[in-house]
Amino acid sequence: MMRRIVAAWLALGLLGGTVGCSMTPKAPPPESGAPPPLAEPSRPPSSDSARLKESLTGHEMTPSEVADLSDRLLADGSQAFNDQQTMARLELVLLKTLKTPDKTYRAVLWRNLGIIHYHQQKYKQAEHDLQSANELNPKNPRTHFYLACLFAHKGRIYEKAGKTRSSQQQYKRAAIEIGLARKLEPSNSLYKQDIKQIIQQENEK
Repeated sequence: MMRRIVAAWLALGLLGGTVGCSMTPKAPPPESGAPPPLAEPSRPPSSDSARLKESLTGHEMTPSEVADLSDRLLADGSQAFNDQQTMARLELVLLKTLKTPDKTYRAVLWRNLGIIHYHQQKYKQAEHDLQSANELNPKNPRTHFYLACLFAHKGRIYEKAGKTRSSQQQYKRAAIEIGLARKLEPSNSLYKQDIKQIIQQENEK
């Protein structure tokens, strides 16, 4: 009897050892997630002037990009107005973009071209550009402001030439335009200034 019990225990031990050795070891649990791929080095941001130059050498911009870039370069008080090369390049880019079929940003492009021509003292071209912008979007305060500056400047020219009636007509148009600019953007301190004083300050520079 004792021999049978011992034999049975031995058999169970051998069976347990066999089963234990035959089990495949479990693989380590997968990691919670693969490491994120290394981010590609970002392109260093180029200045607006550099981007403008690139656009003339094959790296064309969309009308939306041209509108945004020209808005930044032509912001009130921008130093770009003093850079003739930048202004000349921007003029070329605006003229080129205006020839594209996309008309979404035409009003902005015409206005900004008019601003350039105004500061270049190309007043006839500036009036054409600004009026074109105004026809497309009559509710842009900056367009009205530059039209006011343009008419006030013309009024000053006629005044110096002794053409009183023509001068008064231009000043009247300037007053209407600056009034619209103030109405559309009443918080703009620049538009609150006397338009004749603005023109005088420009001539003194």
